[in-house]
Amino acid sequence: MKILIALTYYRPHTSGLTIYAERLARALVQLGHSVTVLTSQYDKTLPRQEVMDGVQVVRVPVLMRVSKGVIQPTLGIEATRQILAHDVVNLHLPQFDAAGMALRGRLFRRPTVITYHCDVKLPPGWFNRVANFAVHVMDHLAATFAHQIVTYTQDYADHSPYLRRYRHKLTTILPPVTLPPATPEAIRALRERFNPQGRRPVIGMAARLAAEKGVDVLLRALPRILEVFPNALVWYAGPYENVLGEEAYREQVLPIARQFEAQGHWRFLGLLSPEEMAAFYPNLDVLVLPSLNSTESFGLVQIEAMMNGVPVVASNLPGVRQPVRMTGMGEIAEVGDPESLAQAVIRVLQHPERYRGDPEEIRRRFAPENTARAYLQLFERLQQALRGGPSTVNP
Repeated sequence: MKILIALTYYRPHTSGLTIYAERLARALVQLGHSVTVLTSQYDKTLPRQEVMDGVQVVRVPVLMRVSKGVIQPTLGIEATRQILAHDVVNLHLPQFDAAGMALRGRLFRRPTVITYHCDVKLPPGWFNRVANFAVHVMDHLAATFAHQIVTYTQDYADHSPYLRRYRHKLTTILPPVTLPPATPEAIRALRERFNPQGRRPVIGMAARLAAEKGVDVLLRALPRILEVFPNALVWYAGPYENVLGEEAYREQVLPIARQFEAQGHWRFLGLLSPEEMAAFYPNLDVLVLPSLNSTESFGLVQIEAMMNGVPVVASNLPGVRQPVRMTGMGEIAEVGDPESLAQAVIRVLQHPERYRGDPEEIRRRFAPENTARAYLQLFERLQQALRGGPSTVNP
């Protein structure tokens, strides 16, 4: 099967959406299918075409940026060519350009599946309100034209204003989660690099420095945690400099984080490679995900932590709370509540034996191959419906 995956940002860009698409594309290739990723050339130094892990990546030139979006005048021509050359289309939303591609998929009778990652909620301001409205309109048009929509969890679908409108098109597929193996030497090297004094406990957070991630909530919760665990250290993994669209938020929270850093309670690790992330989790005593709104729909890092036996404290948000509910490996804190977050972290650190799950079962359940097979079964059903005959593809 020839599969076209379309999204605005692909590797080397890093986000939960990008990581999901990359893992799915790789798994489909490993199952013997041909995969092309159609994306933006958001950085002019990136090649227009290249092969990454068996995946053909096609990047469309960018004329200009509008907030976090991009303007690609030649995307329509390239999308038409690619959709005609493939059997099925998988669009990853939010994506402003998805409506046009979904329409092409419908007109060219190519099964078109949306993977809906999260609702869009840009920061306050008249420009962002206009951008929000435009993205919502285009996403709704994409859903109208698409044949099916994939969501991570039913919990998120039940609470998303967008997804509730398309219940008749929804399919729930758990996201793909995997990490390379970490050697004892790599784990020790990361510990010696970022925690040479051997401080414990280590509280981890892995995210972009963005307002919706709730970094400020963790910063406000930290003094209460330090009352009980005065030697605690936060490891913050992820981009924290020059995060697109988050300049004001960075100016707000960075000085506070720097104060804790000077006291030995906070370390910025920066953007880690997959191999470094594999060594990151075994060094943690707990991972926190204090997200604030529906721009977070699950939190893949929760599963990555749990696969390493690390419990999680997550916000009580639809979808985000599901990993803890599914595994019992952690606590759920109220959204935007530093005291609730602090108390949940303290409970986990005081009684880690209560939050032991089955990491191997979690690995099996979220294996990218399982996610890819679920997509292939969905693609087959849609092909059969469009052709009116029996399926011929073996996933």
